Amino acid sequence: MKIFDYLEKYDYEQLVFCHDGETGLKAIICIHDTTLGPALGGLRIWNYQSEEDAILDVLRLARGMTYKNAAAGLDLGGGKAVIIGDPAKIKSRELFHAFGKFVDSLGGRYITAEDMNTTTQDIDYIHEVTDHVVGLESKSGNPAPITAYGVFRGMLAAVNEVYGNHDLDGKVVAVQGLGAVGYDVCQRLHESGAILYVTDIKPENVERAVQELNAKAVAPDQIYSVECDIFVPCAMGAVVNSDTIDQFRCKIIAGSANNQLAEESFGDALLAKGILYVPDFVINSGGAMNVYEEMQGYNRDKAMARAATIYDRVQELIEISKRDQISTNKAAERLAEERIAASSK
Repeated sequence: MKIFDYLEKYDYEQLVFCHDGETGLKAIICIHDTTLGPALGGLRIWNYQSEEDAILDVLRLARGMTYKNAAAGLDLGGGKAVIIGDPAKIKSRELFHAFGKFVDSLGGRYITAEDMNTTTQDIDYIHEVTDHVVGLESKSGNPAPITAYGVFRGMLAAVNEVYGNHDLDGKVVAVQGLGAVGYDVCQRLHESGAILYVTDIKPENVERAVQELNAKAVAPDQIYSVECDIFVPCAMGAVVNSDTIDQFRCKIIAGSANNQLAEESFGDALLAKGILYVPDFVINSGGAMNVYEEMQGYNRDKAMARAATIYDRVQELIEISKRDQISTNKAAERLAEERIAASSK
């Protein structure tokens, strides 16, 4: 890929490659936009197939954080970081110290936090060498419960739009990904009477859902074609793509995974199919809201109350989508871009 062409196309500010020979650290930090404030975005560890895959992922994730924080009404810009490697093999206190020194060198332009395959313990290690980190165990802690609550609230707004009420009893829901957020969402759905079909790359996560939530297990490549009311992507991104678009048998797509659309045009494709898509950077912004409250002086009740407003934001973008006859992802981007533009004047 032509990196500078990509940076220019989407107006990125900075892409930082980080290497430490002693620990084997191979990391990339991306700062997309700092108009509204310092770039906030979590640290993801993934065993990418290629360096180009890692670069593209961090670019897409950082831009998504700009939109997420702007649409959520937070005075924060967007950034992200990835570490390349198998999280089961490479994680160490020394590795996170090395990464933290790179974060610190940016002087507060980028604030890191927990993300896929990182924990509050990992974040605490990073905090030992830099203050530019949020999600500390001693403060807001694990953001997954707040993120899941926000996803659930956004889902209720979508259900109300499609069915005219908030009743989930008997609704069939297909959930892809049973990590910390995905499983919490499943618990809330189960308590609301939903019928769950679940999949995950880790068999033990599926078995837990089967045993505890009476869920039905589905093979990973079969989850897209489950006939259901709601498809809930809570794993990796780009799940709405040319291979899956014709498989969906749902009325709503609403989940916590980042960058669910492989290309923005798939938002139009979902609209044409009559599927209500809730943009990921709106519905999964509860985690960002949680750490934002930490930066203000953490209060869990305030974090939950802020996450509850995701319902209202989903309602607002649905109304914009209908009014302007555009896809919901374009409506959500318009909300975020207007806030950024207003701030830059």
